Amino acid sequence: MFRSVEIALASLYVVTTAVLVSGIYIAHHVLGIEQWGVIFLISLIFALIAGWILAKIAIKPLKEHFDHLEVFSKETLHELNLPINTITANVEMLRKTHTDEKSFKRLDRIGQAVGMLKERYNELDYLIKKQMARENIESFDLVDLLQERLVFLRGLYSNVIWEIALSSRMVSLDRIGMGKVIDNLVENGVKYSLSPAHIKITLHEDTLNICDQGIGMDEITLMRIYDSYFQNDTTIPGYGIGLGLVKRYCDRHHIGLHVSSQVGKGTCVKLELKKLT
Repeated sequence: MFRSVEIALASLYVVTTAVLVSGIYIAHHVLGIEQWGVIFLISLIFALIAGWILAKIAIKPLKEHFDHLEVFSKETLHELNLPINTITANVEMLRKTHTDEKSFKRLDRIGQAVGMLKERYNELDYLIKKQMARENIESFDLVDLLQERLVFLRGLYSNVIWEIALSSRMVSLDRIGMGKVIDNLVENGVKYSLSPAHIKITLHEDTLNICDQGIGMDEITLMRIYDSYFQNDTTIPGYGIGLGLVKRYCDRHHIGLHVSSQVGKGTCVKLELKKLT
């Protein structure tokens, strides 16, 4: 498919150039027009018409591909939602019929795994909507979102020492995307800390801080943290794309993003919300 697009675009360039040159030749030598301004204008009009037609032909297969991909993604999301809800419902029923401690532990593990699947589902749904530029902007108290994410994160990271200090702050943002920003920053803090990790989250007036006491970074590493696929420690599992996504979200929503770090002392990420209403 992409090969045909490349051929079509190359043809667009060649044909448009040929039409422009031919138009100048015909207007001057065949029609005998001596005014070069008129010659260029007529030639340009014909070249633009030919370019527009060829551009539509070139983009058509690409548009069809993305339309098909969008439909496939929506259908896949719908199919994923059904088994997740089925597992969740059955886990809740099993909790009522099983009373021994071993069964409860197993059901808790299943519940946590389903929770992670739900998060990935929501993330995929968010990424698809963002790609189609249909983010849902809403007004909410950031404290509510932080507390919601902390319920999930505490269940996921049971050995983390949490230090939380939050004060109310109303914002107008894409809620799901902001939740992903919080999750990513906390996960990075846990990932790059020795066990037990110590995570400090504070929200006061226009500033949200998410800090850890992990391995930290030097100045050279700090310069590369937003590069796609860059990882401070390649021995730690991950894809190295998280902070790049965080930065793009913050730039899009006019959130100031500042990262400070010291080797052996930890990293602190500050989000400035001054420009948000």
